[in-house]
Amino acid sequence: MITKILIANRGEIASRIIKTCKKMGIQTVAVFSEADQSAPFVKMADESFLLGPPRVNESYLNVDKILSIAKKAGADAIHPGYGFLSESGSFAEKCEKAGITFIGPTSHVMDMMGSKIEARKAMKKANVPIVPGTEEAVPSAEEAVEIANDIGYPIMLKASAGGGGIGMQVVHHDDELLKAFQNNAKRAESFFGDGSMFLEKKIDDARHIEIQILADKYGEVVHLFERECSIQRRNQKVIEEAPSPFISESTRKRMGEAAVTAAKSLGYTNAGTIEFLVDKDENFYFLEMNTRIQVEHPITEEITGIDIVEAQINIANGKELGFQQEDLTINGHAIEARIYAEDPKTFFPSPGHITTFDIPTGDYIRLESAVTSNYDVTPFYDPMICKLIVTGNSRETAINKLSETLEYIKIEGIKTNTPLLIDIVKHEAFQTGETTTRFIEEHFTKPKS
Repeated sequence: MITKILIANRGEIASRIIKTCKKMGIQTVAVFSEADQSAPFVKMADESFLLGPPRVNESYLNVDKILSIAKKAGADAIHPGYGFLSESGSFAEKCEKAGITFIGPTSHVMDMMGSKIEARKAMKKANVPIVPGTEEAVPSAEEAVEIANDIGYPIMLKASAGGGGIGMQVVHHDDELLKAFQNNAKRAESFFGDGSMFLEKKIDDARHIEIQILADKYGEVVHLFERECSIQRRNQKVIEEAPSPFISESTRKRMGEAAVTAAKSLGYTNAGTIEFLVDKDENFYFLEMNTRIQVEHPITEEITGIDIVEAQINIANGKELGFQQEDLTINGHAIEARIYAEDPKTFFPSPGHITTFDIPTGDYIRLESAVTSNYDVTPFYDPMICKLIVTGNSRETAINKLSETLEYIKIEGIKTNTPLLIDIVKHEAFQTGETTTRFIEEHFTKPKS
């Protein structure tokens, strides 16, 4: 039975995990870099240990130090959160060998899903629709050009080990592909140690819709419905909502069943997310699987009443889910806005000292924050400083409440993307649910005439 959990992460997700652990009566251990020593999550935990200098390879990616601290503190489990080591099969395996429960799927499944090429093969075998493309890594730029001409432009060039949009590029013709192939392969090799590239047909006017799943160790798998994540900038999500305003009930059912089938075919356990591209006719295609908790998990919790972190811990403890698909229903509508420390016009990061951090409160407002007033945002990590989640009985109500809340936010000392969020929420295309993954590119990055 898990009694003490080390959180191998930082910021708002570390705070989020600690809250559920406190509710469950489980002790917590925080690890932090020198840049995070005054962060809220460090003070929230029962125990806190310094990992090392600010840079991630010397702190949050230092596997040996993390495992050493876990043993020293007597932690019997590690929750990886998202990012950093959360999808590292080798880290999960080292936890297993050290006798520490890794709160997530097995290392074997993580490795399989961590390779986008292997993930495509697995989904094809499970009869889950996949985007037309290559089944193996493409060995050269010249061969990529031949394949692209067979598939038909535009195509998506992707890194097999990629994430966060790194190594990914839309390509429209041969010359562009020749240049992009080499550049993205080098970038993928630098970031992930794997420069393998593959090609997929680009789905025009696509939406990014994902299905949250939970799977226990006894073969029970359920989905917690979908999240609409189409509003993105440089392949990073900005606003997410649940349920999607676009798909029909029949498509929702088919996507949920496909996600459950995929998880069962893998022998998957714990929480995971199957991401799909959905075209204008509601045809859906497997994009990737995230073998961890997602940044946007709160909106699913709000519409289902399921604490996903609690479910993760219970599954890791060997407990049954305790509910089946027919027990789950969608209640209301939830929207999450990611607030970044960045210039809303240039999108450049805006680190600095936060003098004022004031977010409205209310029964319909949930805040997941990494910062407070009089807090220094450093340039070492992702610039997301908090997530604002607003819930309403209907989508229209949720939008109105979110718009009102964003207007009253007061964050001073640094620049944030709040003005952009306000403009997005007020935009007619957003309000009518007519958004694709090109929404920001089409409406907010073109020069004004």
